[in-house]
Amino acid sequence: MISGKRASAPIIGIDLGTTNSCVAVLENGQPVVIHNREGARTTPSMVAFTDDNSVLVGSPAKRQAVMNAKRTIFGAKRLIGRRFDDPEVQKLLKTMPYAIMRAPNGDAWVGVGGKQLSPQEISAHVLEKMREIAEEYLGTKITEAIVTVPAYFDDAQRQATKDAGRIAGLEVRRILNEPTAAALAYGVHRSPSPQKVAVADLGGGTFDVSLMKVEDGVFEVLATAGDTALGGDDFDRRLIEAFAGSIKSESGFEVLGDAMARQRLKEAAEKAKQELSETLVAAVNIPFIAQKGSGPVHFQKEVRRIELETLTSDLLAKLDAPCQRALKDAHISPSEIDQVILVGGMTRMPAVQERIEKIFGKKASKGVNPDEIVAVGAATQSAVLSGALREVVLLDVTPHALGIRSEGNRMSVIIPRNCTLPTREHKIFATTEDKQTFVTIEVFQGDDGDVKKNRLLGEFTLGGLPAGKAGDVHVEVAFTVDVDGILQVGAKEMATGKAASIKVAAFSGLSGAEVQKLANARRK
Repeated sequence: MISGKRASAPIIGIDLGTTNSCVAVLENGQPVVIHNREGARTTPSMVAFTDDNSVLVGSPAKRQAVMNAKRTIFGAKRLIGRRFDDPEVQKLLKTMPYAIMRAPNGDAWVGVGGKQLSPQEISAHVLEKMREIAEEYLGTKITEAIVTVPAYFDDAQRQATKDAGRIAGLEVRRILNEPTAAALAYGVHRSPSPQKVAVADLGGGTFDVSLMKVEDGVFEVLATAGDTALGGDDFDRRLIEAFAGSIKSESGFEVLGDAMARQRLKEAAEKAKQELSETLVAAVNIPFIAQKGSGPVHFQKEVRRIELETLTSDLLAKLDAPCQRALKDAHISPSEIDQVILVGGMTRMPAVQERIEKIFGKKASKGVNPDEIVAVGAATQSAVLSGALREVVLLDVTPHALGIRSEGNRMSVIIPRNCTLPTREHKIFATTEDKQTFVTIEVFQGDDGDVKKNRLLGEFTLGGLPAGKAGDVHVEVAFTVDVDGILQVGAKEMATGKAASIKVAAFSGLSGAEVQKLANARRK
C-alpha cells in the first residue's frame, strides 16, 4: 500500500526516451504524469543549439528543427555509451542530419558548431528539462530521480545514463529497466494469483522483452532479451528512404544530401506512420522541399498501411528472435504466459501488435498509455525506495553475460546472462607461464564465446605475483553487479592476498572528473 503523504524531498521518475521523455511523481499516494509548459504529458527528447548560443530543449527545439537541422540533436539515446566504430553508430552516420564523430576516448559524440559534445551532455539537457517540469509542478527543489533504461542496455550505457543524471544535477537513485517499470505501473502485483507476464517494449530506438513472474508483490524477472538497434526511428527511416526515392525518380533531385530537406522528410514520415496506426491511408504533402534550376520541387503522395508494413517487414521480423530467446532462457512456453503488456509508442502500429500477439499466442493488454507507463512505473518505484510502498520487491537480472578473456580469445563467463541482481560471482585462474609476475585482466560483456564479438568494458593489471611455475600461482577474479546492473571487478592472488580492483568504466564514457566539471558548469 502506498502512503498518501508526499515526501519532503520527492524522488521523481523519469522515462528518458529516444523520441520523447516523460516525468512522473507520487501525488497523494498515486503516480502522476506531469504536464510540461505546453500542456503535453510527453516532451520531445530534442536539444537545439542556436546561433546566439542559446540551448532549446523539447518542443521549442522540435519547432525549429527544419531550419536548424545540423544543430538540432535527437535520438541521443542511440549513441549514449556507444563506441564510434559500433555498427549501429556507423549506420546512423548515414542518416542523421547532424554530425557524429569519434571522441578522443573512441566514443561516439556529436559535432555542433565546431564543438564535440557527448551524448551524456545532450541527455543531461533533457533530464534537466524533466527536473524543471517537476520542480514547477511541485514547487520544491528536486535532487533525486529514478531513470529508466532499456533492459538490454549494457554496463557502459547504464553508467553513461547515470553520468547524464549527475550532469543534470540529479542523483540517480536507481537505474530501472523499462519493461520492469511498465509491469509495476500496470499493477500486476495486485493480482490475487501468481502470474507470468511478458512485457514487450518497442520505443524510438530500442526493443526489449522481459518475462517475469509476479507473486505476492515480488517481481522476479525470469529472462530479458532485446535489440538496442531496433526502434521507431528505423521504421521512420524506411519511409524517409521511400519518399526520397520517389522524389528522385520524379524530379531527379537527391534530397537526402540536404540536411533541411531530410529533416522535413523525417517529420513527414513520423506523422504518416502515426496516422497509419489509425487509418489505412495517409496523405503526405511537402511543398518546396528543394530547389532545382528549373524551379521548386514539391512532394505529394498517398501512403497505404500495407505499403508501410511491406517496407518494414524485415524490421517486424526482428521482433521474433528476442522474444524466442527470452522464452528459451526463462524455460517457459508461450502458453504459460498469462498477460502480454505493450510499451512504447511503436506498439501502436497494428502490425507490431499482431506480431507480438502471434509470438505469445494471446491478445495484448491495452489498458495503459504506452508513452507514459514507464515513467509511472519509475514513480511507483520511488515509493518502494522511500518506504511508502512496502509490499513490492523487484528482482531484476543481468541482460548480458560478463566475463574475462581467457586463452585462445575465449570468453570465460563469470556471471551468466539473466542472473538475478544484485549478484557476486568469482572464478579462480592459474598463471600460464613460468615466473609470471603479473596478469592483465580484460573484462568483456556479451553472449558470444569469442571475446572479439563482445564488448570490451575495461582492463586492469594485478602485479607483484610470486614467480612460480606455470599453473602454480592462482588468482581469484570476482565480479559484483549492483541493482542498477553496474559492474565492479576485483582480483587477488590466493597465497599472498595481493589485490587490485576497478569499477569498470575504463574504455568508454566520461571520467568522474569530466562529469563533475560538466555538472559544475551547469550550476554557473
